[in-house]
Amino acid sequence: MDFRTTVERAQRLKQLHAEYQPLVLPTVWDVWSARAAAGAGFPALTVGSHPLAESRGAEDHEGQTFEEVLAAVRPIIAAVDVPVSVDLEAGYGQEPADLITGLTEVGGVGLNIEDTVHSDGGRVRGTKEHANYIAGLRAAADDAGIPVWVNGRTDLFLHAEEASGVLDEAIERLRAMERAGADSVYPVAIQDNDDLLAAVIGAIAIPVNSTAHPVKHDLERFRRLGVGRITYGPLLQLAMTDAMTDMLGPWAP
Repeated sequence: MDFRTTVERAQRLKQLHAEYQPLVLPTVWDVWSARAAAGAGFPALTVGSHPLAESRGAEDHEGQTFEEVLAAVRPIIAAVDVPVSVDLEAGYGQEPADLITGLTEVGGVGLNIEDTVHSDGGRVRGTKEHANYIAGLRAAADDAGIPVWVNGRTDLFLHAEEASGVLDEAIERLRAMERAGADSVYPVAIQDNDDLLAAVIGAIAIPVNSTAHPVKHDLERFRRLGVGRITYGPLLQLAMTDAMTDMLGPWAP
């Protein structure tokens, strides 16, 4: 994709986050799912690492190399006329500048970056370490002249035995990401807890991303809570698997 188109799509993605409360980005995994979601009227999409891996017979948690991910998302991005963000897990061991270069060369204009480093035994980056990585992404995008949307994710709630017990630490981490240049933040695994979502949203000035299930969750609830951005993670693909199983069941031998 040419530089001008990439910049225009990046600018459009930023504008969409301001226009929609929340902005829903269906999580897709191949050309077919991307075209279907764009055809349904969604103005932007995100490629999820888990469903992408499933579609390619690979493992999630950085079971693919960065080069393999780029090769997989390039035709997805080229197949639609809307901005596409890509879940880049913890960065596949890449330096921030290399991550931005690879992403933008295939036309990606947003990214999700998490603090669980699967290529390093599944350790969780410290608050400062993760913020520094995000700062590197921001600087690299600025240097490239492309306003890449950076969605900073934390897995603290996901890893905690009791999610409420890490609320203060998670908010500190999310604020550090915000100060480092993240455009939105993504506290994973609290989508069903109104109190935790509200506490995080109340403490953060930039949009807060929540996971949602396209069938089991209610968009208006997320809107009332003040969620700024919604992605499906693997849940759209799982919902479609359930629907396909139901449809095929009567035909099975």
